[in-house]
Amino acid sequence: MEKTETELPQPMTPAGRLFLQHRMNQVINCAIIGEQPPCSLDAIKTNFKNSILFKHPRFSSLLVHDSSGREHWKRTHIDIDRHVIHLTAPLSEDPFISDEDAVNSYLAELASTPLPTDKPLWEFHVIQAHNAAVFRVHHALGDGVSLMSIFLSCCRKTEDPTQTPEFPGVGDGAFRKRWSLWQLVCLFWFSLVYVVELVMRLLWMRDQTTAFSGGAGVEDWPRSLATARFRLDDMKKVKRAVPGATINDVLFGVISRGFSRYLDSGSTTALDDGVQLTGVAMVNLRRQPEFQDLCRMLENGEFGLEMGNKFGMILLPVYYRKCDLNPLGSVKKAKEMIDKKKLSLEAFFSYKLLHWITALSGAKLASFLNYRVICNTTFTISNIVGPKEKISLSGNPLKYIRVTSSSLPHAITMHMISYAGFADMQILVAKDLIPDPKNLAACLEDALLEMKEAADASVKI
Repeated sequence: MEKTETELPQPMTPAGRLFLQHRMNQVINCAIIGEQPPCSLDAIKTNFKNSILFKHPRFSSLLVHDSSGREHWKRTHIDIDRHVIHLTAPLSEDPFISDEDAVNSYLAELASTPLPTDKPLWEFHVIQAHNAAVFRVHHALGDGVSLMSIFLSCCRKTEDPTQTPEFPGVGDGAFRKRWSLWQLVCLFWFSLVYVVELVMRLLWMRDQTTAFSGGAGVEDWPRSLATARFRLDDMKKVKRAVPGATINDVLFGVISRGFSRYLDSGSTTALDDGVQLTGVAMVNLRRQPEFQDLCRMLENGEFGLEMGNKFGMILLPVYYRKCDLNPLGSVKKAKEMIDKKKLSLEAFFSYKLLHWITALSGAKLASFLNYRVICNTTFTISNIVGPKEKISLSGNPLKYIRVTSSSLPHAITMHMISYAGFADMQILVAKDLIPDPKNLAACLEDALLEMKEAADASVKI
């Protein structure tokens, strides 16, 4: 009986259905670059067959539709030869192109390439000539944290190959805390303000046009990709210089200052000081098991991890500042904004709203409304806390772990993940609007260095 029940098609989550719609079809592309050439293709396939990933129901299920057109998952046999794709030739004929640039160009092409639906929605591309691989997973299978958890369960600590890596990116969802009376008053007020703004974004409210502005149809434009690399020690030093700040506060301070630097250097249109550039971010709304518990559950065949997507959307504005002489001021302003967001139910409201719309009117309407919000804002941002120590996959130590996703109407999509003392931000841009993403990456890196110098100076005073 148990076996029969597990073979019955399982309904997809509302957010998962959202990510399968035409304009919002999202694939997560996780690039890894090893310190050594990849092992043999047969060994890679064998490792997958023996891995936890291969046993998980979501990674061995086809996307199917019932008689009413609703999406479901149906268990199937995995043909590993169709999932592991081996590229032997270099990605570029130019001998002066670095492995990093070659892989980034490949990822930019994949941003407009959907996954085939006649097999489970994941692939593993082995790029032999560049000691790299790209793990492609459809967003309908799960959110970034749960998918990263599954991927890292296949990895081992470099210093101790018998141990799985520690992954602090899994934990409690949002809004699980006790509130004081004053916090409840703030909760009500900020929730009202931010929910009204979100509804206005759904209807008509739009960011002022800048060099970063995307819009309807931009998701189909060619993409380019660059990487901004930050030292976590530098971010922590800036964090300590601003009382009560977090790494996310520093990140948004860097984005605000970096965007301003880029617009000052490359924009032909003068902007008024204080122009708002609104970002869209997703907030996890569920509790997940600790990573070590998750690995033990999966190894025992207990698939208790709630896959799928359960997160809410929040709007996070940054501001253009012309000739701002106070680098740490951007972090302080970011902290004020994010503290208010933490005292609101904006993410919970947006999740419930799209959930109800999907359940009552279908995923197409929910997708259209989500698309409207993205068209009326400027950029997408995500940040995942990755492993603190060096890890290996199939015995190959990893130099980088970098994540990006499919194209959106935004002209800028940024995904950051920390790993072994660094945080790498993948900046995916519509190259017809932003032709020099490396310059944008440099502006962001320089913004952090300015903040670090200001933090050092504040300590000496």
